[in-house]
Amino acid sequence: MALDMGGDQSLSRRAMRAELLDAETELKLAYAWRDERDEEALHRLVTAYMRLAISMAAKFKRYGAPMNDLIQEAGLGLMKAADKFDPDRGVRFSTYAVWWIKASIQDYVMRNWSMVRTGSTSSQKSLFFNMRRVQARLEREALAAGQSLDKHQMRQMIATEVGVPLHDVEMMEGRLAGSDYSLNATQSVDDEGREWIDALEDTSTQAAEIVEEAHDTEQLRDWLIVAMQALNDRERFIVRERKLREEPRTLESLGEELGLSKERVRQLEAAAFAKMRKTLEAQSKEVRSFFVA
Repeated sequence: MALDMGGDQSLSRRAMRAELLDAETELKLAYAWRDERDEEALHRLVTAYMRLAISMAAKFKRYGAPMNDLIQEAGLGLMKAADKFDPDRGVRFSTYAVWWIKASIQDYVMRNWSMVRTGSTSSQKSLFFNMRRVQARLEREALAAGQSLDKHQMRQMIATEVGVPLHDVEMMEGRLAGSDYSLNATQSVDDEGREWIDALEDTSTQAAEIVEEAHDTEQLRDWLIVAMQALNDRERFIVRERKLREEPRTLESLGEELGLSKERVRQLEAAAFAKMRKTLEAQSKEVRSFFVA
């Protein structure tokens, strides 16, 4: 189900007019979605708690992200919560959804603030969202107690408060204090100077590698066709269903369809693979070296 965002103001108005679910109705809708994949039930559940998502999104406006984008991410978190919610655990959906909504918004803010400056580890993420708040509180408390804290003492207290290493606090402080620079800026004052982006290593796949990979893929395909031709119809069917499907079938399901036991299907599969390998190894030295490697 797609989120029809429109504008953040119109969405907020619609969210405020949405129904309020009691515990019994909420549970009924959750079961309908989990057990029957009833999209109408999912829509009612998500719509009813969109006001919660919007309220949480508003708390992150200070990071400079557009409110509409924050609401979009909050809505996506709400959708994930609805999809993963287990009504059998006896927890209200709103309590469970809060964590998914918050995680979705935080991930968005981290991605868009600055990948270079903020990092992505759990300690860096915790610092990013808590350091300024903790620092302001510690400064107020020190001022009230008539104390004067130097930078090192403040960093140490922040590290202890947030529960992260001191060097992470020092690194995050430097990152948040810095500014982003364009990779298209020149490396010198000369207008003809090389841009910084030109100094980055090209990690994309080279043309020679693309051709080589395509050749190898085609070769493997030809080998597979030859090997499959050496099998009888039942063996070919088992190999195809077990190894060539996007979602391989289980031995039990194949056994039911073929009227065989699970163990018998496993034996036929193993025999088919042995026959394919023997056929392939007889083709050329190149094939034999492939299996040896």
